[in-house]
Amino acid sequence: MTTLTKNNDRQTATQDARRTSYATPLANIRETKEGYLLEVELPGVSKEGLEITVENNELTIIGRRSDAAVPGDVVYRESRPLDYRRVFELDPSIDTGRINAKVESGVLKLTLNKAESLKPRKIEVTD
Repeated sequence: MTTLTKNNDRQTATQDARRTSYATPLANIRETKEGYLLEVELPGVSKEGLEITVENNELTIIGRRSDAAVPGDVVYRESRPLDYRRVFELDPSIDTGRINAKVESGVLKLTLNKAESLKPRKIEVTD
């Protein structure tokens, strides 16, 4: 039996295959007084395309690119049309309940605060 595949089915299969392969986004980590700032480059990913999870001291970032319909055929491409995935092992001093995230201009910024109990504190001397 021969089955003909519609173009839409082929596109769906291609999209599914693309979704199982990921590109590793570039990242920068800076230490601050309060904790760490993690910046991850995710061009083409909007807020709706982000999935950020923490489990067993692992921070997983998945960024799904939105497929913009552009007329014409691709003649040359340097960027790979893949979604992004990156996993970071978190230091036990990170308060995972206080992680904040925002994305703007293709850059995801995560604020990873240290637990209050682990931060240095000044003790005042009383009489």
